[in-house]
Amino acid sequence: MIKGHGDDAYQYPHIVSDFSSNICAQKSHQALMGYLAAHPEFASHYPEPEAWSLEQLIAEQQDIAPEQVIVTNGATEAIYLIAQAFPLQADIPRPTFSEYEDACQLFPRTDEEHRMLWLCNPNNPTGDVYDQSVIDRMMAQYDLVVVDQSYENYTHHFIMQPRWAARMPNLIQIHSFTKTYGIPGLRLGYITAHTALTAHLRHFLRPWSVSSLAVEAGKFLLHNDELRCTPDLNEACRLRDMLQQIDGILTQETQTNFILAQFTSGHTAAELKDYLARQHHLLIRDASNFRGLTARHFRIAAQTPAENDVLVAAIQEFVKSV
Repeated sequence: MIKGHGDDAYQYPHIVSDFSSNICAQKSHQALMGYLAAHPEFASHYPEPEAWSLEQLIAEQQDIAPEQVIVTNGATEAIYLIAQAFPLQADIPRPTFSEYEDACQLFPRTDEEHRMLWLCNPNNPTGDVYDQSVIDRMMAQYDLVVVDQSYENYTHHFIMQPRWAARMPNLIQIHSFTKTYGIPGLRLGYITAHTALTAHLRHFLRPWSVSSLAVEAGKFLLHNDELRCTPDLNEACRLRDMLQQIDGILTQETQTNFILAQFTSGHTAAELKDYLARQHHLLIRDASNFRGLTARHFRIAAQTPAENDVLVAAIQEFVKSV
């Protein structure tokens, strides 16, 4: 679903507020950009064939072996790498991030005997968080469980630490610098898993898939943890309450900073998205292409209080005008 994700402001001129991407609001990259600009040599040499130096640093911080970490070109490369390396019968709850299913279809299963489960935790687009007892029960039932924890820093609920997978023989965790530090343009993620699983995954790695800039950015960010994104979940609750008060809109409870909503009748998410973008220069996520949702579903990630107030007023205007 290459063209079906959020943050597609390139399709609309003059977007001033982007609610379509789940990245937390208003994170400054000045320190990171200053560091990278001061080191032009990062761009003038080939990167490490595999991002060993960053894997080493992640392992040190998580108190696991470097062999249990694989750095990837964003969490999405991790998804496709896992699907290719483990072509098992896959169960994927819906609605959830579509790339799990897309990746599994790209690499058809050759093992009919073993089963794997894909979980997004917290889940995109619903904002739900799986209770750990559910994940434990699933690990007892499946040969392999993949837990995408890209939004692990976007909730107050309990989420497994990245080191957990290192001691579990059938658990793979996916993590995202993109979400943790708000750097989607740099494409940086990583896998943590038992050594037996990572050893198999490495057979499918492409050389130089992670750029030098991304590797050095990752090391800089790990040494400057104050640069982590910290979503305002109280503001997300306030935004959800305001949306819920608009006639004809239902919202789902969320445990993170993004909200899944739907029209009860009449309007479609595509119509709302186009109206907001062209009339108010605001961008939301048309969620109709999430498998299991409908043409009436849309997703909004909370921004600043002032931006959220503008959005709610614009949606109210749309509802009244059509």
